[in-house]
Amino acid sequence: MRDFWLATGGSEADLARLRFTGTGAAPSAFAFTDFAAGAVGAASLALAELVASTSGRWPDVAVDRRLASFWFLTSLRSQGWALPPQWDPVAGDYQAADGWIRLHTNAPHHRDAALAVLEAPVEREAVARAVARWRVDELEAAVVGRGGCAAAMRSAAAWTAHPQGRAVAAEPLLHREAAGAVARPGWALAPERPLRGIRVLDLTRILAGPVATRWLAGFGAEVLRIDPPGWEEPGTVPEVVVGKRRARLDLKQAGDRACLEQLLRGADVLVHGYRPDALARLGLDAARRRELNPALVDVSLDAYGWSGPWQGRRGFDSLVQMSSGIAEAGMRVTGSARPVPLPGQALDHATGYLLAAAALRGLTRRLATGEGGSARASLARTAGLLLAHPAAPGAPLPGRPGTLAAEGVDDLDAAIEHTSWGPAQRLRMPVTVAGTPMRWELPAGTLGSSAPEWVAR
Repeated sequence: MRDFWLATGGSEADLARLRFTGTGAAPSAFAFTDFAAGAVGAASLALAELVASTSGRWPDVAVDRRLASFWFLTSLRSQGWALPPQWDPVAGDYQAADGWIRLHTNAPHHRDAALAVLEAPVEREAVARAVARWRVDELEAAVVGRGGCAAAMRSAAAWTAHPQGRAVAAEPLLHREAAGAVARPGWALAPERPLRGIRVLDLTRILAGPVATRWLAGFGAEVLRIDPPGWEEPGTVPEVVVGKRRARLDLKQAGDRACLEQLLRGADVLVHGYRPDALARLGLDAARRRELNPALVDVSLDAYGWSGPWQGRRGFDSLVQMSSGIAEAGMRVTGSARPVPLPGQALDHATGYLLAAAALRGLTRRLATGEGGSARASLARTAGLLLAHPAAPGAPLPGRPGTLAAEGVDDLDAAIEHTSWGPAQRLRMPVTVAGTPMRWELPAGTLGSSAPEWVAR
């Protein structure tokens, strides 16, 4: 918790304002439950600080460690319908000639790239036979070079010695920069719904960015998510788009780029997960975004860090777990014959809450000084924080029962969420901020079902 909060520039003295409840731990080679609770705690404390800045009084704030652990897995419980599979049939870990490698093939073009390199059909056994003929480093480089996503399994020591590992280790957990002061906003932020009227432009996909914007929507922000034509995320969309409006723009088209620029002018917060050079190629680098909106709170993330030879590499949580030594550590401490990842995509979730905390602290600064600002995080740097916190002696390891009480019906919110796919319930919220309930005004729905425009304030 301390690392997450101080990374946002928060005051160490304010850490005492947060209370944690619950005991037990999820089975993991690392302090998974403490990691989850700390990340949620940082976002919660940032929200409480914003409430205090407008009301003059800090609300009591508490985080349920057990529920935070569950939210780092999934929050949605469908009723009478089934969520789509989380993974493409080809995605997963494969044994190569000299080690293990993970192929991430959920996006069709990423799967096509991997299969083209392997000269294999869309059939798991054929892919396994093809992978077995390769050395892991050579296959990783070949798939990435083809525009795909892959990660060889490395130990933490190997990652520490790797040029990218060294570069990431030298970065802060959160890069922060202030922008020049402009007029203070005239927001009327009420404690019971502190983000009502705040506009958040969401240019993120799987999974950290959507977690951040889901959190902001839960306290009243108007979140507008933008996706390109044809993009779908069947396995994750129902989980993360609750509370958001969802539109499509083709940023390769001049008219749609102009529309995005207009949305940027009206936004209070931008959260984006494009690779570092992607927006620049569209004429929307950091300088241009600041020109369009000097007061913007500009929050971004990438996979492998903002410096080093891999700074522009495509990546996802499961790949960073392989690269950084997390999966190897799980394999080693359990004596498993194959990689053992975390119980869930904790790097995504933790980075998402860190981004939400950064956005909230940016809004608080905007109120106080009139300044905009920016913050940047990466999955790889978040992984470094987790690697520094192995499971305590005697804590439950993967493959063994955890010590958190099992989920029960009392853990579900009573409200029925009428999603585009059918009725569902969410887990109860893992945070309690006195006088500021967390709730979403829009159910989860399909991508592209909204107009690319802000709702009038």
